[in-house]
Amino acid sequence: MTGATESGNAALLGRRGADHVPGAYVGARAFSVKRVMANLVRAPGYHHQSVMGASLATGVPAAVWRVNRAPVTRRAGSLRDVRTRSGHPCSVPVRRRRISCVPDYNILEVIDRARPNLRRGSRQVADYILENTHLIAELSLSELARLAQVSEPTVLRFCATVGCSGFKEFKIRAVQSLALGAPATHSVLSGTDTPETVATKIFDYTITSLDWARKKLDFDAIGRAVEILAAALRIEFFGFGASGIVALDAQQKFPLFGVPCIAHQDSHQQFIAASMLKPGDAVVAISNTGATRSLIEVVRTAKDRGAKVVVITGSQGPLTRYCDVAVVAETLENTDVYTPTTSRLAALVIIDILSTSVALRKGETHAREVQDMKRHLADMRTSGVI
Repeated sequence: MTGATESGNAALLGRRGADHVPGAYVGARAFSVKRVMANLVRAPGYHHQSVMGASLATGVPAAVWRVNRAPVTRRAGSLRDVRTRSGHPCSVPVRRRRISCVPDYNILEVIDRARPNLRRGSRQVADYILENTHLIAELSLSELARLAQVSEPTVLRFCATVGCSGFKEFKIRAVQSLALGAPATHSVLSGTDTPETVATKIFDYTITSLDWARKKLDFDAIGRAVEILAAALRIEFFGFGASGIVALDAQQKFPLFGVPCIAHQDSHQQFIAASMLKPGDAVVAISNTGATRSLIEVVRTAKDRGAKVVVITGSQGPLTRYCDVAVVAETLENTDVYTPTTSRLAALVIIDILSTSVALRKGETHAREVQDMKRHLADMRTSGVI
């Protein structure tokens, strides 16, 4: 290899910055990303037959240099880096890493939240994906680039931005997210949408989010919460704002719990009620964020008094440190678009699950008492008393 070729390749190997794409490949000749990726399938180890069968030792400037990290292949249900053959001139040190094929986050939700901070080209890719989620599984890299009106390297940069090692992993994660439904429908709401269109999008998003919460629910935690509430002598429901509405709904279900239940809205009243609790009582604290300072202080007070604490929340926030059981109802919700709705609906569903399970746990006698109560209410309605 000539000195000029070596210096040119060294310059390419060290170039970074705005044009740098993690996992991209550059060489002395200009190869399209599609062609390079096709050759990587045949030669993932990057040995001397890497591109067009040309050997670096021959001096033919057709060798492809790996700028950042090794290509990724799948084995036994996971993705792993493939090291280049040691001793080869193209070999560079790489760090071995593992990526789960099953995402622990919804990639479409990640795209939606990251969109405002993306560069113009990546934002065009994000907009096309969010507006055409049903086409993701069928699109190739070149097709997505053409439809989004960007270059293929821009699509690869976009994939890296949202946490994927390449376009293949992005498609895997996107298809897995689509299995839940249409989690990003709210992202395409516009001022020209008709009420029917808005209704359809919000219904789809809400159903998808509730299904997501169901899949993520810890049923062991539900079981432990039911045991606490079934044994309680008294139950206090605490929550603020939208969570306070859920607490009021829980109070309406006190016949199912079979013990006195009350929900306090005012923070002072909550603190006073928590200060009067005793062993054998239970508290259900409801907070989507799990970070409301006043509620945390109320829960700490209840714990100090010997009461059992069940927390219904949307994440493992600070509130969960002071409870006996945390029931996490994780939802796909973007509060920048509209007020929290799906998180409240998920919490209401959790309340229904807990109250119904407690009623079943208390047996036939309690069930007959509940039926008698419902029959009396029905008689009052038909007789015109209420």
